[in-house]
Amino acid sequence: MLSLVIPVYRNEGSLPELLTAVEQLARDLKGALEAVFVVDGSPDRCYEILRAELPRRAFASRLVLLARNFGSFAAIRCGLAHGAGERFAVMAADLQEPPELVLRMDAALRAGDVDVVVGVREARADPLASRLPAQIFWGLYRRFVVPEMPPGGIDVFGCNRAFRDTLLRLQESHSSLVAQVFWLGFRRRTLGYERQARRHGESAWTLRKKVAYLMDSVFAFTDLPIRLLIRFGLGGSLLAGAFGVAVVAGRLSGAITVPGYAMTAILIVFFGALNLLALGIVGSYAWRAYENSKARPLAVELRAERFEGEVHHG
Repeated sequence: MLSLVIPVYRNEGSLPELLTAVEQLARDLKGALEAVFVVDGSPDRCYEILRAELPRRAFASRLVLLARNFGSFAAIRCGLAHGAGERFAVMAADLQEPPELVLRMDAALRAGDVDVVVGVREARADPLASRLPAQIFWGLYRRFVVPEMPPGGIDVFGCNRAFRDTLLRLQESHSSLVAQVFWLGFRRRTLGYERQARRHGESAWTLRKKVAYLMDSVFAFTDLPIRLLIRFGLGGSLLAGAFGVAVVAGRLSGAITVPGYAMTAILIVFFGALNLLALGIVGSYAWRAYENSKARPLAVELRAERFEGEVHHG
């Protein structure tokens, strides 16, 4: 059986099409599917609609309501934990990834020669204003975090039970589920698809969330900021040493007769700012280590329910 995990947040408008698409997937899989909907503290009526519709739908399902918005990665992990299938797949509630991709992921997992499959965007039907920031974001991600990341990034993936169990053992707060998928290794395969235009609502993937996600990924998977800090610090020290030698030589030769108040102030401000930057970077690592040491759950479930559906073929 395939457990299909669907995180839901501000997707009230797309739910009718989403439920119809899942019903079609259940028919294509001859009933060997359960859908796990995780409502990630959505402020609209997503939970109420799903609670009323799922018992009448022709597929088995689970509905999990989180106590607040914990983020899509926490919701996906929660859905994976609730899934009871031998295979797992993640599907976006906004239907920007074609539902047929789920069937392709399931077929690849059934073949038994891969443990995880990731959907790779080969084209996007998004406007330029959305495509350009996404290209810059994933370009930086490939450069500084996960070099194996496809150029267009990934949003959905499928895996077998062994991979799911291993992934759920990584209980890191302020981390990246996508980077964890690549960090784990296993036998991996990519499946290309064309990302569809969004038909309902607006994306909750704002610039602020992208920046926070990139920073979480950098601090969780690379020591790049520390290495850059060391290089800048070493370079600044060498420049300061050379400048000091030049000042001493100028003073001894009589070329410098007036104390350089302006230059002194500039140097103090510059190195003071460099020290603050260093403290901020080191503090970011220390704060994340402290957050992980508290061992808080990555998400808090308010309630979880299971529905067999009107028609379900085991």
